[in-house]
Amino acid sequence: MTDSTNKPNVLFWIVGVIAIIWNAMGVNAYVQQAYDTEGHQAQFVDKPELLELTNNMPSWYTAIFAIAVFAGILGCIFMLLRKKVANFLLKISLAAVLIQTINNLFFTGVREFYGTFEYSMLISIAVIAIFLVVYTKKATEKGWLS
Repeated sequence: MTDSTNKPNVLFWIVGVIAIIWNAMGVNAYVQQAYDTEGHQAQFVDKPELLELTNNMPSWYTAIFAIAVFAGILGCIFMLLRKKVANFLLKISLAAVLIQTINNLFFTGVREFYGTFEYSMLISIAVIAIFLVVYTKKATEKGWLS
C-alpha cells in the first residue's frame, strides 16, 4: 500500500502516456512489416532493394522485433499501472532493441540504404529504450512502482 508521499508526479503520467504512444507506433511498424501490408510496401517505393532485404530478414530477427515492441508496450502499460515488472519488461525490450540495432548496423545489407532519417530513428529507438529502463528504475526507487 502506498501513501500520498509515493504518488507519482504529473511528469510520470506524461512520460507514461508518451511512452505508450511511442511503443504503439512500434507495434504498428512490427505488424505492418510482419504482414507485409500495403502501407509497409509503400514506404519502400523508391527503394525496392531495401524492401526485398527487409522482407527476407531471418525469422529470428522478426522474433526479436516482436519481443522489442511487445515487451516495450507491456512495460509501459505496467508502468502506468505502477507495477515494478515494468522495469523488467523494458529491460527485455531494450535488449531486443540493441540486438536489432547491432544487426542493422553491422550484419545486414540495409545499412547501405540508410540516410539521415534512418540513422536518427535507429539511434532514437535505442536512446528512448534506455531512458525508459532508467526512468522506471528511478520510479521504483521513489516508491512509485510496487
